[in-house]
Amino acid sequence: MLKQSYATLANWSQKPYGEHLLFWFALAESCVIPVPADVLLLTLCAGAPQRSLRLALICGVGSVVGGLVGYGIGHYAFDSVGSLLLRTYDPELSTFHRVEGIYEQWGFWGVLMAAVTPIPYKIFTLASGVFHFDLGQFMLASVIGRNARFLLVGGLMAYGGDRVQRWASESSHQLGWILLAITLIGLYAFTLL
Repeated sequence: MLKQSYATLANWSQKPYGEHLLFWFALAESCVIPVPADVLLLTLCAGAPQRSLRLALICGVGSVVGGLVGYGIGHYAFDSVGSLLLRTYDPELSTFHRVEGIYEQWGFWGVLMAAVTPIPYKIFTLASGVFHFDLGQFMLASVIGRNARFLLVGGLMAYGGDRVQRWASESSHQLGWILLAITLIGLYAFTLL
């Protein structure tokens, strides 16, 4: 089943809607959904290694726009929408309140860390709006961090080309488990903050 899903998604890289899907998925991942955009980016890059850097940039732009949406939700609609989203990932909001301490201590660097690592970026986007973190610093950290993260994936896929595509196709089951492990490690690391 994973192999078939992988093949279907890899074929989307050849279709015009593949880029649109990637943009919207990255946007939603930055403020709403729990699945990292890297999963879709990696699969689409495997289907079109020659377009990997373009796909990585599309993913980065979508993610930064989603970060801005998350910031807006936190800033303007936390009581009605933002708190419901956060309680999905952090029912007691204990982790969310620790983010406030991260802002006080690390500021820009805390947002940059969340943008690059598997730590759930969406919690930082919402918290940035709630705590009125400087929008300019938030956007700068997001642009640098999210694009660095996705360009690393795109660059590896562009450099590896056919070898990576072959490996990803043959190892889709293991790849799924690796991506799940990365997500869980990110969530665990976030609980240690």
